[in-house]
Amino acid sequence: MEKIILYTDGGSRGNPGPSALGVYIETLGKGYGEFLGDKTNNEAEYSAIVSALKKVKSLIGKERAKKASVEVRMDSELACKQLNHEYKIENAKLQPLFLEVWNLTLDFGEVVFVHVPRERNTLADAEANKAMDAALKQPNLL
Repeated sequence: MEKIILYTDGGSRGNPGPSALGVYIETLGKGYGEFLGDKTNNEAEYSAIVSALKKVKSLIGKERAKKASVEVRMDSELACKQLNHEYKIENAKLQPLFLEVWNLTLDFGEVVFVHVPRERNTLADAEANKAMDAALKQPNLL
């Protein structure tokens, strides 16, 4: 089974506030960020996971995805524990994002969610910060 390792991060400046997601797909050597507008930090974290799974599927194709094992590494302990069924999702805004992630996992052979320390998630964090910085320099995006 092909193994794909990716890192995700979401952040907001203020909670809620201007936010962005960052993704680094280690196996493919690709990273990107996207400005999200006004969101909480946890909404941004989940949005990063959703975006990463969609991007991997689009890059490798449906057939390869069905046979792939994806390891999603994140520094959000909350999102990781919720996705691993250790914590309940009580925040109403996170519930649809959780369901979207869960549905996306069905596109892959296996998806594993792993918590990593912040210092091991610097590439995804940098992508999120780049996207946020670029948007904050253009007030019309806010």
